[in-house]
Amino acid sequence: MIRLLDIFFAVLGLLVLGIFMIGATVINLCTGEHKVLYKQNRVGKDGKDFKLYKFATMLENSPNMSGGLVTAVNDPRVLPFGRFLRRTKVNELPQLLNIMKGDMSFVGPRPQTRPHYSLYTPEQQRIIDATGPGLTGVGSLFFRNEEQMLVDCGSDPIRFHDEVVTPYKGDLEVWYAENKSVGLYFKIIYLTAASIINRHLNTLSYFRGLPTPPPALMALLTPEQQGLFKRN
Repeated sequence: MIRLLDIFFAVLGLLVLGIFMIGATVINLCTGEHKVLYKQNRVGKDGKDFKLYKFATMLENSPNMSGGLVTAVNDPRVLPFGRFLRRTKVNELPQLLNIMKGDMSFVGPRPQTRPHYSLYTPEQQRIIDATGPGLTGVGSLFFRNEEQMLVDCGSDPIRFHDEVVTPYKGDLEVWYAENKSVGLYFKIIYLTAASIINRHLNTLSYFRGLPTPPPALMALLTPEQQGLFKRN
């Protein structure tokens, strides 16, 4: 059922949003490093690697520069037009092709690079492998301001990402796998679209029973968001 929904929404997305993809392609060709797509190996279903597609938003040599695979707000490696693509999430649209190919679903754990995937516990890896990756998910909604969190964390961003952010992402992805349903699928798609339109939308208020964040993450949430976890 969900696979059929994935195909339907991917085709619909390509038809409706194709004009934005064409525009991004033309502008990328004419600006920055003149590179349209960024292709990167990510860990997919059953722990197998696949090529994930995005519109190029950063310098091609970014992984080998300061910051590595972690991107923070105002990262100097991000190209000028890339900032717009990342803010509007247009950079993610080529993943509609990944969905059509069967690499991903619309909803599921966000696929990680192999180094970041290795930070998950063996149990988290097992469950994530069985679930398969998605374009968006509970983890994506919680960490939609991840780049700002890495700036506000008050410590080394890479260490905070590896030791605080990624383990909790794993907890959220496991929660999704344990609660997976068609209803949750539609809810996450709706909230993803709504949060792009309204960047101040408190998407966490639409979920019940999410795992409690560690104190270092809880401190970065708004009082309203913190209250949601205290009531769970």
